[in-house]
This record gives sequence, structure tokens and C-alpha cells, in this order.
Amino acid sequence: MNPLKAIIIDDETNSRNSLRQKIAMHCPIVEIKAECSGGEEGIKAIESMHPDIVFLDVEMPRMNGFVMLQQLKERDFELIFTTAYDHYAINAIRFSALDYLVKPIEVEELKVAVDRAQQKREEKSPNQRIETLLHNLLDTKPGKNRIAIPSMEGLQFVDLSEIIFFAAESNYSLIYLANNTRITVTRTLKDFEEILPSSLFIRIHHSYIINKDHVLKYIKGDGGRVCMSNGKQLEVARRKKDEFLKAIGG
Repeated sequence: MNPLKAIIIDDETNSRNSLRQKIAMHCPIVEIKAECSGGEEGIKAIESMHPDIVFLDVEMPRMNGFVMLQQLKERDFELIFTTAYDHYAINAIRFSALDYLVKPIEVEELKVAVDRAQQKREEKSPNQRIETLLHNLLDTKPGKNRIAIPSMEGLQFVDLSEIIFFAAESNYSLIYLANNTRITVTRTLKDFEEILPSSLFIRIHHSYIINKDHVLKYIKGDGGRVCMSNGKQLEVARRKKDEFLKAIGG
């Protein structure tokens, strides 16, 4: 089995030393080729060494991990973030199906992340997860309120205003769009709930997240029902009724 070439990028010397030692003791398949203390140095190392795995600290002075990723010409490697649990980007990292390790790094979590990275390298599938993350974190220009969605067909960019509602379907989600099309996504409603703007979307039921701008009518009842712009009627859970009515000004 071929070793996995790795680069550690972290501005804290103690963090780099600790991670190096844990990898050496518990992940023999990983071969550390370089250690970098900042984003600029990391870019040079990645572009010259073409690693299989990059262990990347999120918060670094001068250039954080996300900006560094954005400036790379190619991102053909598996990415494992090292960060604090309460970092603002954790939900976006999770949504993009990227691994992250919380400092101080636990050995078992490290081994699981490395095993996943090894499996993904062997599958040789295109790594769209980094593109998903960067778009959802950094594409915040006015008028560009889009979400990058990793679907079965690839990476799709969808205007939030075009989404009518999300419906749960086992371990998948169905996204109903204003053009009468539907996207099947291997993410749960909870994944979407954590990344969608609460100013526009609301969870009304364990099976539905709706776009408030696409609500045409509310029908009273125990929890009630909403009529959406595509003609669908969706149940409002009784425990969600007050929150929903407050959100739409009812």
C-alpha cells in the first residue's frame, strides 16, 4: 500500500509537533513531507509537493486557511482541518463533508480521518468538497445569494430565492425549485438547517424546511398547513406553529 504524502500547515509550533508525533505513532501510512507555519508557505509546499493529505489550521495570522485554499491553483488532495470546536465555519465544513479535528486532537479521531482520506484517495473521485466549502463561505457578494450543493450529478449552484422548500427523504433531502425541478441531495435537513439563512428559511416540521417568500397561504388547524408557490401543501408541526406564525408575521 502506497504511503500518503502529507503536509501540516499550522502557525503554532506546539500544535505541529503534537500532530506530527501522533501521526508517527498511530498513522504509519502517512508520510509527512513538510510542515508550514503560514498560508503563503503552505501554498508553495502544496504546489511543489502535490500531497495526498493536507492538515490545515483554520485560524492563522496574515492568511487564514480558507483564503489559502482560495488562492491555490489546484486542490487535488484530501483536506483535514484542525480547529477549535466553536469556530464559526464548523457547520459549513460539516456540510461540505470535509473532516475536521478539534484541538487538542484525539488519536482515535485522527485515525478515523486518515482512514477516510485514504479511502477517498483510492476511489480517485474528484474532490468537489473544497469547492463547496469555499463557495458557501466566501461567495458573499451582493446579489449572489447562492448555495453550492453537492448533488448526485455533481456540484450545483442554486439561488436561494429559487428554492421553495426542502423535504426529508430517509438520509437524503429533496429540494423543490421554482422551475418545477427537484434535486436529490445526500444531506439531511439538519445539515441544511445549520447553513441556510434563518431570515429566509424556517423548519416547520421534522420533514420540511420552507422558504418564507414562497408561502402563499396558511390554513389553520392543530398545527396547520402551508400552501407553497408550487401548489404543494405542507403540514406544520404543532410544536412549530407559534414559531412559524411569528416568523411570517402572523
